[in-house]
Amino acid sequence: MLEFIQLLNQRYQTLLSQLGSEVGRISYQQRIDQLTLAEAFIRKGQLVNRSSEQPLQLAIIGPTQAGKSTLVNVLLNSHAAGVSPLAGHTIHAQGFCYGITSTECQDLQRYFGRFQQVQQSALTRERYDCFSLTDVSAGSRYLPSGILWDTPDFDSIDSVVYKEGVLRAIALADIVILVVSKEKYADQSVWEMMTVLEALHQPTVICLNKLSEGSEDILIQSLKEKWQLARTDNFPDVVPLYYQRQTGLPVWPEAKQNVLRNLASKINHKKQPRFEQELVKKYWQSWLEPIIAEHHAASAWYEMVDVAIKQALENYQRDYLNHPRHYETFQHAVAELLTLLEIPGLAGVLTGARKVLTWPIRKMMNLGRKRQHIADSSQELVLLNQIAEHLFIQLTDRLMDKAEEDHQRVWWKDVNSLLRRQRQDLLKEFSSRAKNYHLDFQQDVEKTAQRLYYKLQEQPVVLNSLRATRVTADAVAIALTLHTGGIGMHDLIFAPAMLTMTSWLTESAIGSYMHKVEYELKQQQFNTVKQTLFHEGIAKKLLLLPAQLSTRHYFNISSTQLQAVEQQLTEKRHGLRLL
Repeated sequence: MLEFIQLLNQRYQTLLSQLGSEVGRISYQQRIDQLTLAEAFIRKGQLVNRSSEQPLQLAIIGPTQAGKSTLVNVLLNSHAAGVSPLAGHTIHAQGFCYGITSTECQDLQRYFGRFQQVQQSALTRERYDCFSLTDVSAGSRYLPSGILWDTPDFDSIDSVVYKEGVLRAIALADIVILVVSKEKYADQSVWEMMTVLEALHQPTVICLNKLSEGSEDILIQSLKEKWQLARTDNFPDVVPLYYQRQTGLPVWPEAKQNVLRNLASKINHKKQPRFEQELVKKYWQSWLEPIIAEHHAASAWYEMVDVAIKQALENYQRDYLNHPRHYETFQHAVAELLTLLEIPGLAGVLTGARKVLTWPIRKMMNLGRKRQHIADSSQELVLLNQIAEHLFIQLTDRLMDKAEEDHQRVWWKDVNSLLRRQRQDLLKEFSSRAKNYHLDFQQDVEKTAQRLYYKLQEQPVVLNSLRATRVTADAVAIALTLHTGGIGMHDLIFAPAMLTMTSWLTESAIGSYMHKVEYELKQQQFNTVKQTLFHEGIAKKLLLLPAQLSTRHYFNISSTQLQAVEQQLTEKRHGLRLL
């Protein structure tokens, strides 16, 4: 699951730069933030699984100029965190180790992934992919031992470039301390963030900063109402912070001195796997929305190809197999039958012809060359190539229609572009496969001739009658032409002598058997063409086109990948199985 979320996050970030719509960009950025948070939260689960002695993590979060860094210094009883009256001063997650040392926190580098741990003094505005850990020795009246994180704001325009660090620090937290001022507590960005964080089930404290006398009760009541609108869990403790002129710092009230220690004592990581699962499920359908749209478009494309292939096969049956003039394959079998019949005079003529023919012609008379001659003059191959050409024209027209009417217009345009670029190569490959099929299928034609020959042997009267007819004289010419390629095969098959012989056999005692053999040959031929040329050949190539779309513009996450991940999400009842 972790690897899939990382992949999804990467694809969203790649596609974000390609979007022209501002609404679409905002939606994608929100999903990127959600994915980043989910990835970090699952990484936290890995930390917990590796060791149950992980230090406590407290994260101070809030909008711009809420006083986050100042509160860090108050809680630490030091000046460890840098402060400034200017907005956006803090742009990195900065951890302060209280009651522990930074050497006890080696696992955090693995947690932060591509982020580099540096000294606090080495943090610069030129690099956002950094974090720091600083040891603090001063004593605190409010903090339990652990790491207190000072985080950048999450609401400024510039926050988009350093927000990943904020989200990683938040996901790591065992306790969240939300700091808001009386000017910023009602901001939409604050409550959007708190809505997102509900699925993490982190104990929370709200620090209401920069208060003036008499405003506390009204503001806390307003905070409670906004919390109840944004979340379903109980309203947390609120710590009112009043500004102290003498020190220039807010004062943490004595009545709330132990609030953080009390929360720390209740931290239990046993439910972490279930919380991870809840977080992923919360956003799963939203994350997959554009991927599902691609899958629907791909399914429509598969259906389109399937319809086109079925139409092509219907055309093949109509224009070749069932066509009275074009169908020549069975006639090939009848012509082959002549070479097997013991017709007086035929064997001698053939033998004599072989003797007088030159070496190149004798070489041509071998089986492979004869088949090549048959393929070169085949009406079937001409029709198959025409059918393939028509199939591509048909698909191109349908793709153009889809590009005008479907909401996935760009997807259809890009598939059409792929098809146009590959069309000639696909047709060339189809033509080559068709020729190879035709050559190979001559074995089946020859087997059919042998079946007819064996049947004639069972009917000596028919065989003798055949020998006694006028067909015998023409048979010599037919057999010679078949072996030497004297005329085109299509012309040979429908020559008067060939038609006479076929008609005579059909009307003889083996006529019904002839029809049966012809029917079976057609079925075998249709199934071979269907499987070899259209299903394993052209359809297979066409169905792969969507997978060739650039990942710079599309997610290209297959249904198989998605099903495997969703199975983890639904079957692992007590948390996510990490890959």
